[in-house]
Amino acid sequence: MIFWSFSFIWTRIAILSFPPMTLITLRLIIASLLLFTIGKLSGKFQKIRRKDLKIFLLLAFFEPFLYYVGETYGLTVVESTLASVIISTIPLFAPVLAYIVLRERIGWTTILGIIVSLAGVIYVIYEPKDGFNANPWGVTLMFLAVFAAICYATTLRKISTYYSNLNVIFYQSLFGLFYFIPTFFLTDFSTIHSLNVTNQGIVALVMLAVFASVVAFILFAGAVRQIGVARTNVFVNLIPVFTAILSWLILDEVITINKWVGITIVILGLFISQWGKMKRTVIE
Repeated sequence: MIFWSFSFIWTRIAILSFPPMTLITLRLIIASLLLFTIGKLSGKFQKIRRKDLKIFLLLAFFEPFLYYVGETYGLTVVESTLASVIISTIPLFAPVLAYIVLRERIGWTTILGIIVSLAGVIYVIYEPKDGFNANPWGVTLMFLAVFAAICYATTLRKISTYYSNLNVIFYQSLFGLFYFIPTFFLTDFSTIHSLNVTNQGIVALVMLAVFASVVAFILFAGAVRQIGVARTNVFVNLIPVFTAILSWLILDEVITINKWVGITIVILGLFISQWGKMKRTVIE
């Protein structure tokens, strides 16, 4: 969640140098090459089984394709903090889909934790004088990313445990390029000669590829497999908290008392949602 919080800042920097589709395509190429290299050098590379092609294509369609389109284009018109807050609504909808598709049980502590965390998220971003002001198109795109992330997490649970997390993320990135490369040629190819690429933009691109597209996804995939969709997605509520703190540290943005209170409420909700799990772990 820390790496994905950084991704909102890195994306805002990178899109000053690269159009959205160019940025996403380059990000996935770097990520795919890195994952393939790690898999080969570590001896953990696995060839995909023909019977699993369809589920991996579906996984890649939801994320990275739909998710990155919604998030990256959304960040061209909304602020990083607001974008991260919208993404944090994923846990509000994820348990419903997980129950419908996977019949994954939802505990009362998980539901209560989600409600408390979302209340904290709202407290983080709400300003009594300004209220909520945002570009409707940008908000719509960010909610497209929310929908994609929920479908991705649910589909991920259907991926065979035959594959390691490293290989799952490699194939989702590789198959994601099947969707992005044709789209890149349709949208951005004619403009690449006029790009004004800065050193900051290149650094942000590499950071996105390595930490947001590789490390964060491997960690997330492992968490989904260990504790389930609902509990894993509760941690998404921490993204706006981390984003606010990082903006304060890196961009010198002021965090008001209201925001600090909201951050505390979000963390409280996270602990509530995990309470049942922690009790069982202690007993065992």
